Amino acid sequence: MSEIEAKIESLVPAWVYLPDISERWGLVITEVRSMVKKGDLIAVRRGPNKSLQVPAAFIDETGPVKHLIGTLTVLRDSGFSDDEILVWMFTEDPSLPGTPMQALCENRATEVKRRAQAMAW
Repeated sequence: MSEIEAKIESLVPAWVYLPDISERWGLVITEVRSMVKKGDLIAVRRGPNKSLQVPAAFIDETGPVKHLIGTLTVLRDSGFSDDEILVWMFTEDPSLPGTPMQALCENRATEVKRRAQAMAW
């Protein structure tokens, strides 16, 4: 396991398999896979079977957490890899306070996106 993979494992508290997301949202699995391919979700190969899994915090009952897709876009446009995005989203930021992911879940997306944009400069 690489250093960044180990960091992600230590930061992300829970994961969800793609078929479970498909079932929860009432979508066929190919639609969930398409969301990963388009970049609307980040999936990581984990576990002994190396199955694709998404951080549970990214998922709500009907789709991706509000403002997640826009935040992922800003971070990718800033040159972040998916692994770097995961580390940033789940790392404590005292200026928020909490993690960027917690802030998104608390409808503080403007603060999160502002920080993400500032990191590009």
